[in-house]
Amino acid sequence: MSLLDRFRLDGKVAIVTGASSGLGAAFAVGLAEAGADVAVCARRVEKLEATAERVRAAGRRCLAVPADVAKPEDCARVVEATVAELGRVDVLVNNAGVGTAVPATRETPEQFRQVIDINLNGSYWMAQACARAMREGGSIVNIGSVLGSTSAGLPQAAYASSKAAIIGLTRDLAQQWTGRKGIRVNALAPGFFPSEMTDQYPDGYIESQMARVPAGRAGDPSELVTALLFLASDAGSYVTGIVVPVDGGLLTT
Repeated sequence: MSLLDRFRLDGKVAIVTGASSGLGAAFAVGLAEAGADVAVCARRVEKLEATAERVRAAGRRCLAVPADVAKPEDCARVVEATVAELGRVDVLVNNAGVGTAVPATRETPEQFRQVIDINLNGSYWMAQACARAMREGGSIVNIGSVLGSTSAGLPQAAYASSKAAIIGLTRDLAQQWTGRKGIRVNALAPGFFPSEMTDQYPDGYIESQMARVPAGRAGDPSELVTALLFLASDAGSYVTGIVVPVDGGLLTT
């Protein structure tokens, strides 16, 4: 196998959560272009099917499963449907997430719990369900954020807490599963990338943060997809339990 071949995912099956738009859709299409068949899940059915069509246009099989990752039973159903339709599960991309920007003195318990339930609990339920079905050589990639390690000037206690927790979750699951089950668990920590979440930021906010980014710009989704392919494929076969910032150098400042 050549070095470039190690980045291929031919014969593999991936699940991408939160794949109805934005980075989740880019992840699904990128995995398909690398050779994987893909199951996509999200709550928004109509947008989910649009992602599935993009995967099929890349020449791969795709299964679209409406699901809410905050519900353990939905996570189990996604995995069961993937195995039944596509035959196996080799890669999980835990991308589903929501964000809020609510001052801490005004954030309600319901608002805080919703973010934790999707971003953290949902990642755990999906990882748990996939680990029960994965064979040796599987790869789980949790999508964290640089906001798990730094702040960015907005009131984001729930979001930052959930992404900081993803770091601990990643390390612990890697410790539990890499040696015993042969499943690697890593995380990506994106910096500023265009997404539905960043579309909700105040006008001028992204631009105001660029002074903190040595690269001087926001990221392109393709730059995050290539990092995902490294962690998901055999190219990263000796990498587990780490968080890879893809942030233009933000965390160095």
